[in-house]
Amino acid sequence: MKFLEKNYPLQKESYQIIGICMEVHRNLGKGLLEIVYKDAIEYEFKKNNIYYEREKKYEVNYKGIILPHFFFADFVVFNKIILEVKAQKGIIDNHYKWVINYLAISKCPLGLIVNFGENSLISKRLIL
Repeated sequence: MKFLEKNYPLQKESYQIIGICMEVHRNLGKGLLEIVYKDAIEYEFKKNNIYYEREKKYEVNYKGIILPHFFFADFVVFNKIILEVKAQKGIIDNHYKWVINYLAISKCPLGLIVNFGENSLISKRLIL
């Protein structure tokens, strides 16, 4: 079990999040706007008593100064997992790059990308 947790951190929590996303996809299908899926995910998080922050703002520190531009993570779940929600055809390289950067700035150990734009939910797991 130690091996799994080392190589796949937050496995239980990520399965729980992905399970909720699968439930949302099963009920809503594909073809809606990202915001609709985010609303449904938020509903499920509340219903399941899962701690999350939606559209959490992260500032970027550069050489000791805070830059004027920042980013918002779609969700930060359990204070440890960045959840990036997409609703389009395929996950592209930029999505991976964004989440890697989000992980570096937020200090969260795990990122999940979920894409509702396909016939089946697509999820990708990223570890910094």
